[in-house]
Amino acid sequence: MSSFFEAYIWSQRGKLYRLAYFWVKDRALAEDLLQNVFEKSVEKEAELKEHPNPVGWLMTSLKNEALMHFRQSKRIETIQAVEDVMEVSEEDSDATERVQRVMKLVQGLPEKQREIFQLREVEGLTYEEIASYLEVSEDQVKVNLHRARKSIREKIQVQRK
Repeated sequence: MSSFFEAYIWSQRGKLYRLAYFWVKDRALAEDLLQNVFEKSVEKEAELKEHPNPVGWLMTSLKNEALMHFRQSKRIETIQAVEDVMEVSEEDSDATERVQRVMKLVQGLPEKQREIFQLREVEGLTYEEIASYLEVSEDQVKVNLHRARKSIREKIQVQRK
C-alpha cells in the first residue's frame, strides 16, 4: 500500500519538474525548488489529505517558490517560453523543428495565454485543473487558450507565405 506522499505528491514530480524548469531555465535550481515543495508537502500532509485539489496546491506552491527565488536574487522575470526538455531522436528532428518554431511563437503570447497554453498543451491539465490553479473561471481558461491557439495559427500561416 502506497503512502499519500507516494500516491499524490511524488507521482507529480515529472510534471512539476518540467514546470519549474520552464520558469527558471536551470536544472539544478528547478530540482531545488521542487525539493522545497516536497518538504512543505510532507509537513502539511494532514492538510493536503483534506485539500480538494492537491495537485493545484503543489503547482501553486512551486510557483510561489520560483517567485520567491526571483525576488531574493533580484531577478524578477516574467514566466515565459516553453522549452523542450526531452531528448529527441534524429528521426524526430523534423517534428522537433516544428515544435521549436511553435514554442518560439508561444514566447510572443501574453503571459496569461502563454501560461494556460503551457498547462493545457504541454502538461495536459484539464480546464478545471487550470482554472483552479490560476484561480480564474473555466470560461476564462477556454477563451485564453482559444486566443493563444488562434494567434499561433495565424503566425504560422504568415511564416509559410
